[in-house]
Formats: sequence, structure tokens, C-alpha cells
Amino acid sequence: MTAEPVEQSGWRMPPLDGYTVDDLLTLPDLPPHTELIDGSLVLVSPQRWFHFTAIDLLVSGLRRTLPPGLRVAREMTVVLDRRNGPEPDISVINSTARKGPDQTYFEAADVVLAVEVISPESEARDRLTKTHKYAAAGIRHYWLVEMTEPHGHPVIEVFELSPDTGAYRSTGTHRDRIKVDEPYSIDIDLTAIDEL
Repeated sequence: MTAEPVEQSGWRMPPLDGYTVDDLLTLPDLPPHTELIDGSLVLVSPQRWFHFTAIDLLVSGLRRTLPPGLRVAREMTVVLDRRNGPEPDISVINSTARKGPDQTYFEAADVVLAVEVISPESEARDRLTKTHKYAAAGIRHYWLVEMTEPHGHPVIEVFELSPDTGAYRSTGTHRDRIKVDEPYSIDIDLTAIDEL
């Protein structure tokens, strides 16, 4: 069996030097949640129940104690540089980053916290690629969320950007409850996912 030529499949050949953020933001008919990593378009697999309920739980919890001057957004592109536009599952942003109802992305400088809920197909990107790229872009706080067995509760590893190294350092792993003071006072019962 041979592969169908690109022209017949409906997909166009990528540019010689890869895609840019401008392409990501303007190409028609991209599937939802397409990301740009190192100039390549990354198509995301369908979400599992845990993935979207974990996002719902965390968005609600983050908004509950949100101080003035910050907002919580879900699944919006964050422009890191010309060739990287990932889409964190959740971003806590400066309020001034919100420009209007037609907005499709935020700049990395406006992101205070990026949160990724790990899926089997995204684990390497979330743990390695995005961790490095978010740190290089200066995003001070990063959470990695994954499912624990057998109950399906979230466990969150919290990272903070080290000013000395420019890399993230783990500040703790939270099970059942996340209670932190940075980037602001947050207290979320992670077992409440059972109620969603």
C-alpha cells in the first residue's frame, strides 16, 4: 500500500523552513488545539475524560482565589517565539493580556502560570519539550498534571523558574490537595474530580 500524494489528501506540503506562528494563526481548517513546536504543526489526539475534568477542576479552583490583575484561560495558544506556539491546557495571565473576544493567542511575557495535563500521546512534549521552552520564554510557574491509579485523581508537580539557571526546579508534588502561595494563594481539593 502506498501513501496518497499530499495534493490529493487535502494537506499541503510544509514550508521548507517549517511553519511560523503567523501560519498557525492564519492557516484555514486546522484541527482544534493544533500546536506549533519547532516549526512543526502538532495535531492533538481526542481528549480523555480525565483530561477535560482535570482542566475543569483546576480552572474552577484557580479562579476561586484569583487576585485582581490576573485571569485564567483554557486552551489558548501562547506565542513563545516565531516557531513555537504551544497551547497550554490552562494559563494564568496578566489581565492586560486580554485584548478582546476575537483574540486567539497570548504572548509568553503575559503568562504567569502554564499548566499541562499529561496525556499518553503528549507525555514527552509536556515533560521535556514544553518544560524547556516555557522556561526559556521566562514563564515563571509551570504545573504538570497526571492521573494517579487506581482512583483517577490528579497529581500535580509544581515547578518554578530558577533565576540562577533559567531552568525549572521542582518545588513539590501534590496529591489529594494542592495548596501553594505562588504565583498566588491557591488551595484546590484534587479529590473533588470525583464530583465532576
